Amino acid sequence: MATTRSAHTVWEGNLFQGNGVVSFDSSGSIAQQPVTWASRAEDANGKTSPEELIAAAHSSCYSMAFSNILDKAGTPPTKLLTSADVTFQPGEGITGIHITVEGTVPGISEEDFLAKAEDAKVNCPVSQALKAVPITLSAKLS
Repeated sequence: MATTRSAHTVWEGNLFQGNGVVSFDSSGSIAQQPVTWASRAEDANGKTSPEELIAAAHSSCYSMAFSNILDKAGTPPTKLLTSADVTFQPGEGITGIHITVEGTVPGISEEDFLAKAEDAKVNCPVSQALKAVPITLSAKLS
């Protein structure tokens, strides 16, 4: 069964001096978040950006995909710590995403861990949606 998740943004003003508020409609579990051009292209100053939201989506999706791949191989993880860094270049857009994962996975070799980490990078649904952007990976066992 397919699911759809929704969010919306109310933006006021022009790009450079304006501001917006992102609302997470599906879950309501995240408070409304302010967003501005400055928070996207300069310092965050307590506000979010589309790239931070993509990073959150990518790190959580990757963790789920990697956990499933490891479990199906008979080596379920005890813990995965995943971060995603999304680079935004004004005038160009999103120029790259770097995923970093450190895992505690009993009974797996370093080589197998790295191969499965790469599989998750290529095949997690968010990676699939973001294929137009170069995605790199650093992975290590704890």
